[in-house]
Amino acid sequence: MSKIFVVGLGPGELSQITPKALAALQESDVIAGYDLYIELIKPLITDKETISTGMKKEVERCRAAVETALAGKTVAVVSSGDAGIYGMAGLIHEIAAEYEQTTEIVVIGGITAASSAAAILGAPLTHDFAVISLSDLLTPWESIEKRLDLASLAGFVICLYNPSSKKRGDYLNKACEIVMKNLDENTACGYVKNIGRDGEEYKVLTLKELSESDVDMFTTVIIGSKDTKVVRGKLVTPRGYRGV
Repeated sequence: MSKIFVVGLGPGELSQITPKALAALQESDVIAGYDLYIELIKPLITDKETISTGMKKEVERCRAAVETALAGKTVAVVSSGDAGIYGMAGLIHEIAAEYEQTTEIVVIGGITAASSAAAILGAPLTHDFAVISLSDLLTPWESIEKRLDLASLAGFVICLYNPSSKKRGDYLNKACEIVMKNLDENTACGYVKNIGRDGEEYKVLTLKELSESDVDMFTTVIIGSKDTKVVRGKLVTPRGYRGV
């Protein structure tokens, strides 16, 4: 049976790709992915055929990967972070199901931005948290607003993916304004830019300061809960062990 690996590459640093993901890349004849991700792993796939496309070509890329696999080649479809979290795993399953022939699909997890950003910022995700993308390309903004409101009202720490872009320059500000209806403006927050890549930087700041910050698509934002605090410059959300 033909095989497709759906591989999470982690945050961008080659050392943070799991051994299982590396083995899948080595076993594959063809590597398919977004241009930037193919470039990031170039040193690992010098002898491989590649299928590379730009943004908004996800369906075409995944269909090409499935058809290449059905033609007899082992294919690895790569995503940053974890392939099952805002990645290509779901789409590969959907597209593969359209064909009469079957192919084995093996999803290999990776380190997602939430956990890698949290590690850099300290320990903000040690209690319940929610992950929300601010991109309204595939999700109506009204739905995003509702999720932000309810997640902050419920007391979750919130991790934001895709917080801003050239077309969505004010989305982080809008998100913070929604959250500040339920949380104090001095709530501890943080962000990390370019996780695991050149130019990596992080900042710990208040919710109010975050609302005025300049971030981009390569930034991961963490908005603390009412219990999150700053400990020696790092974000910490207590789990409650000290009270047991």
